[in-house]
Amino acid sequence: MPELPEVETTRRGIEPHVVGRTVTRLVVRNPRLRWRVTEKLVRELSGQTIQAVGRRGKYLLLSTATGTAILHLGMSGSLRVVPSTQPADAHDHVDIVLDNGDCLRLHDPRRFGALLWTRDDPHKHKLLRDLGPEPLSPDFSGDRLFIKSRRRKRAIRDFLLDSQIVAGIGNIYANEALFRAGLRPTRAAGRISRTQYERLAAAIRETLNRALKAGGTTLRDFRHSDGKPGYFQLSLNVYGRDGESCRVCRAPVRTRKLGQRSVFFCPKCQA
Repeated sequence: MPELPEVETTRRGIEPHVVGRTVTRLVVRNPRLRWRVTEKLVRELSGQTIQAVGRRGKYLLLSTATGTAILHLGMSGSLRVVPSTQPADAHDHVDIVLDNGDCLRLHDPRRFGALLWTRDDPHKHKLLRDLGPEPLSPDFSGDRLFIKSRRRKRAIRDFLLDSQIVAGIGNIYANEALFRAGLRPTRAAGRISRTQYERLAAAIRETLNRALKAGGTTLRDFRHSDGKPGYFQLSLNVYGRDGESCRVCRAPVRTRKLGQRSVFFCPKCQA
């Protein structure tokens, strides 16, 4: 799934191409995404000028004078700026056509993505209103994590994936941040100290910033808005490296299932 760095990379990639441009029409080849693309959205967004491209967690926000399009890339989706005359691929489900002849093209093989419309404050939308702080914002801190984690028995990896605790980290970056902080992903969140949470919060920021600098992580399907891959996967410390040598101590990286997703850790560097 495209995670926060990939979504932010997409936001930065499309922003200069769409801000100030007017949506002339929408081409909906398949409305059956996670939630159906409605005729109301097509009517409301058509004719609007995109004033800003924002992000909240893993959601992109296309702001106009009358409302906001809320866009999610799902499990394997991507959003690219291409000429509207470029032939569509099988999984190119929606084009947001702009007044200069380009379009924002939503590619979503699994159709778990979404394109919704609201006239209200998008941050009060039911999908966004309960999200925790952005991990790169001043509202995010080790102290907040410590307070929220008290009496929590769930594993720290799962605690970090709770979007009401912190918005948009995702499994890849949770694994990587826990490695940097020296914390095993299976440890109970409530048994981690305030000092360790301060170290973890710093590791989360460092991990995400490094991923943003590298342009996100390409695992299977993700590509930038310009079609180029991200390269952070070349510097992953533990994620996807089961059996390979730890980059720090040379011990073999281990993996196990936690819930429906795998965790990766170094048995020596992470306690």
